[in-house]
Amino acid sequence: MLVTAESCTGGMIASACTDRAGSSQWFERGFVSYSNAAKTELLGVDAALIARHGAVSEPVARAMAEGALARSHAQVSVAVTGVAGPSGGSADKPVGTVWLAWCVAGRTHSELRHFDGDRAAVRQATLAHALARLARLLDQAAEPVTPRSTS
Repeated sequence: MLVTAESCTGGMIASACTDRAGSSQWFERGFVSYSNAAKTELLGVDAALIARHGAVSEPVARAMAEGALARSHAQVSVAVTGVAGPSGGSADKPVGTVWLAWCVAGRTHSELRHFDGDRAAVRQATLAHALARLARLLDQAAEPVTPRSTS
């Protein structure tokens, strides 16, 4: 089962998942945690972590992904937090900066991306990348481990 924790995409990932017929078999729930308070209240992200690193950061994205798992019945999560624009960017985190995190097979993975374009383009690129990377991580987790010969 999959759970989503979304900030800059505002539920677009959950929507894309539930657009697919049969998604009730694998989609558990989605959290839209757009504000810092929502990240803390809904996902358990420590407010001090947000204050120290900012909402758009690797530690917060990872905490969102892990918090979504802890507050759901899912086994897999995806989380996104970013600056979609047109305002809100800074020198350190310009518009298009997005941190993504996934929890798959007991491991948390994270990645920083910089997407070009307007607000809609950044959000669409985030959605596409989040799901594409999730699919790759799920494929890797499903691959059988072949023991290496030590001859």
